[in-house]
Amino acid sequence: MKIVESEIKVRYQETDQMGVVYHANYLVWFEIGRTDFIEALGFQYHELEEQGIVSPVLDANVQFKSPIRYGQKAYVKTWVDQYDGLKVTYGYEIVNGKGETAVTGKTTHVCVTKDRFRPVSTRKKFPQLHEAYLKAKGE
Repeated sequence: MKIVESEIKVRYQETDQMGVVYHANYLVWFEIGRTDFIEALGFQYHELEEQGIVSPVLDANVQFKSPIRYGQKAYVKTWVDQYDGLKVTYGYEIVNGKGETAVTGKTTHVCVTKDRFRPVSTRKKFPQLHEAYLKAKGE
């Protein structure tokens, strides 16, 4: 299984009154990890968009384990958890600078046409990306 790690430097504006990263920002970090993962497979998300395809989130799940604070570094580990040729579920683990798990989660996406939001088979429309997903998942 392929895992891509993205470094995040926690910025002040990402924290709340308690001095910890505001919970919604972890979803932004998941997106950074997902984009980096796609790039590590050799693809650019904007190239899919140029072909009229977008990949909205169908489901997001987040578990908070321990806080990350301003000035710390965080690392988003991203992998393909499930893939069936149409939907892809990414898994995430965010660890702090000490390597301790702070947040885990998953997001599920589907490719759709940008104009009508009709589902598109990754397997048929983007066979190279399909094969890259299978290889990254270890299939």
